[in-house]
Amino acid sequence: MKKILFLLLLSSFSISVFSQTLKQRLAGSISNLQNDPQLKYSSISLMVLNAKTGAEVYALNANVGLSTASTLKIITSASAFSLLGTDYTYKTQFGYSGYIDNQGVLHGNLIIKGNGDPTLATWRYEQTKENLVLNNLCNAVKFAGIKKIDGALIADDSAFSSQSLPDGWIWQDIGNYYGAGTSALTWRENQFDINLKPGKALGDSVKIISTKPSMPYLSLKNELITGPRGTGDEAYVFMAPYTTTGYIRGEVGIDEQNITVSAAVPDPAFECASQIKNALAQENGLKVEITTARRLTLENKTIPALTKTLVDIQSPKMSEIVYWFNKKSINLYGEQLLKTIAKEKGKTATTNNGIEQVLDHWNKQGIDKNSININDGSGLSPANRITSSAMARVLNYARNQQWFKSFYNSLPEANGLKMKDGYINGVRSYAGYADSKDGNTYTFVFIVNNFSGSPREMREKMWKVLDLLK
Repeated sequence: MKKILFLLLLSSFSISVFSQTLKQRLAGSISNLQNDPQLKYSSISLMVLNAKTGAEVYALNANVGLSTASTLKIITSASAFSLLGTDYTYKTQFGYSGYIDNQGVLHGNLIIKGNGDPTLATWRYEQTKENLVLNNLCNAVKFAGIKKIDGALIADDSAFSSQSLPDGWIWQDIGNYYGAGTSALTWRENQFDINLKPGKALGDSVKIISTKPSMPYLSLKNELITGPRGTGDEAYVFMAPYTTTGYIRGEVGIDEQNITVSAAVPDPAFECASQIKNALAQENGLKVEITTARRLTLENKTIPALTKTLVDIQSPKMSEIVYWFNKKSINLYGEQLLKTIAKEKGKTATTNNGIEQVLDHWNKQGIDKNSININDGSGLSPANRITSSAMARVLNYARNQQWFKSFYNSLPEANGLKMKDGYINGVRSYAGYADSKDGNTYTFVFIVNNFSGSPREMREKMWKVLDLLK
């Protein structure tokens, strides 16, 4: 009995000594980081918890709100699992209003009614690919016996508010694929490609070869110039929501043979309708005018109700959506999820209402909602401020939920750790879990704001600190 007691005390003492040593190691490593010239004017926050007990292992500025960039997706995805569930799916309806006569004439409108599915026509899942979706819609029209339409094809995007972008996003991001706005009716993640060819001399104009898909209703004013070798892609698209005119500015390296940049579709519902229109013309020989619910509202016209459903398009499950949301850091998914949470909680589907529901949820879990000051669901806004303590507690909360496996699988792997990373100008952050050689698992959130110099060098220095958790 004395031997067993001695071994238990020895084990407890060993764990305590290791914890103290880890704390000291982290303190020393952080001290070195604070003295690094690259961080002379920066703010650093690090929170490390014992994932199994929730005990604090190390904390520095853990209650200081900092910009987190994409690690904010940790909070959004955990909120989506908590408030919507891993099996939640979206349903997009396709059908018509009016009636079909015995000649096959639809006296009414074809309608595709969106419900916020961010995966419609995306290439990431087998069942959502654009060609498959379009074939299903064309076949549904054919099987219904529709040979002519005397109405319009309406893309009903009324389930979400018309404010497609969150407050606080910057002009340089808006118009580019990673700054794509939300819509109740998305299409191909609300992005399109622009194929470019630089000139033969520095300062020459860069030629726009094509856009994919072709978007004849959209005009791009090209102000790109050819830059020095090694410039790569420094092209930015400036385009407001719902506009039909955009600008592409910046430089493309002279050594680039052909380069493709991706931009945000300004009116996703209209683009959805455009692609369906083209498919119906090609596959079914049908001609139809197109519009959207938002446009009808602007014209003070009534949005026709869908009275007959021809086909429902089901999205992948939430677990699959969050998987790509975190793995590839798809900003659009985060913004769609916020509006979906608001809608499912009986609120108007706005970003702010979604944020309110998220903050209320975490407040009920004992996390002060004032420690999560956010403007979006993706982390793209530089105005977001979150404490490392709050995010670490969200991560620890997730470990005790039935959906944890799906959440954990969605986190990228980097530097031998399971963690989400974040980067915007002057901000680097990492949040996730570390399985240590001592048998413990640690939850960590590491944020640096306002560093100078190379983002790659900053990453390496932060990873060196996190190596201590292994």
